[in-house]
Amino acid sequence: MALAVRPPFRLEPYLEFGKKAIAREATYRFDVFTSIGSFALRIYLLRMVWVALYARNAAPHGLPLHAILTYSAVALLMGLVLDVDQVSSLYTKLHDGSIVSDFMRPISVPLYFFADGTGEVLFHASLIVPSLVLALFIVHIDVPSGGTLAAFALSFVLGYFVGFCINFILNCTAFWTLEIHAVQLIVTWLTDLLGGELVPLVFFPVALQHALFALPFAAMFSTPLLIYVGEIGPDRYASALGIQAIWLVVLALASVVIWRAGSRRIVVQGG
Repeated sequence: MALAVRPPFRLEPYLEFGKKAIAREATYRFDVFTSIGSFALRIYLLRMVWVALYARNAAPHGLPLHAILTYSAVALLMGLVLDVDQVSSLYTKLHDGSIVSDFMRPISVPLYFFADGTGEVLFHASLIVPSLVLALFIVHIDVPSGGTLAAFALSFVLGYFVGFCINFILNCTAFWTLEIHAVQLIVTWLTDLLGGELVPLVFFPVALQHALFALPFAAMFSTPLLIYVGEIGPDRYASALGIQAIWLVVLALASVVIWRAGSRRIVVQGG
């Protein structure tokens, strides 16, 4: 009996999926303006909060007012990319059953979701330029050295993939539950509180910091942000990036296991 030959991998379909996702997101132009306006409002409110807090309290070691304002502005800019649920269409397709047609196509379904989500993220990343211009009118953003920017960029990419894996695992739970909104709220809350997006983790008690830095949420926001403002120096780059890489490997493996287990639950009825 002849063995089925798997067709060779082709990159072109996934590039098209990404382009279509960008075009889809660009159709909602009103959302673009509201996103930029929301960013400007949030950075203004955060500036007012930090100025008031620093006026009444001693500045934490290593984070003077200009550094925390930079931290908040860069965190909001990162949020334009990292706060996007790149795999939300997986939940939608599982919920309405349309994912069956994806399994019948000659593509890798997880790579399809990755390409679609990356296209969505790239569109939101384009909002960084106008948002950055607005931020510069509201706060002064420090620019670190080239070496620090390179380490920040690498850490940001690792954080992006960690976030993608978390979202992928979260949406894959719909194979069993069909409803994930409650879990999404919990994960979002944990990411906001324990990931360092809103408040730097160095503000927490020292005993708690070690536990928080070891969580995957910190790998998304806190590590790249603390590298950017210089709280994590060059002598700690290797360990900080290493923790991010470890979480990426662990979550990627978990994603593969959960996807394979969930995809076996797909049942097609009818002829």
